[in-house]
Amino acid sequence: MKLVIAYIRPERLNDVKQALFAKEIYSMTVTNVLGSGRQKGFTETYRGVAMEVNLLKKVRLEIGVNDTFLDPAIEAIKAAGQSGKEGDGVIFVLDLGKAIRIRTGEDGIL
Repeated sequence: MKLVIAYIRPERLNDVKQALFAKEIYSMTVTNVLGSGRQKGFTETYRGVAMEVNLLKKVRLEIGVNDTFLDPAIEAIKAAGQSGKEGDGVIFVLDLGKAIRIRTGEDGIL
């Protein structure tokens, strides 16, 4: 079992969800986050004062998958999340030791 964590552009979320659904991956957690990376932010003027914005809006996806769904999940996120511009995001894959369904107590449910 693996935990896939992906940070993507907010405007790419619907495309990524559709790509994951097409690969029969339906369970995910989505969180709006702020962060900085290579994009480094931008400068804007607000009420005549120049402000530097270094924390940009991103979406964090967390998906727990069995090993058979790992590569399809990564490919779906890469294909649908890519715009070709800096700041498209990053994907992390972590080992997931155990998953337990709270309602039934089932173990290894992914």
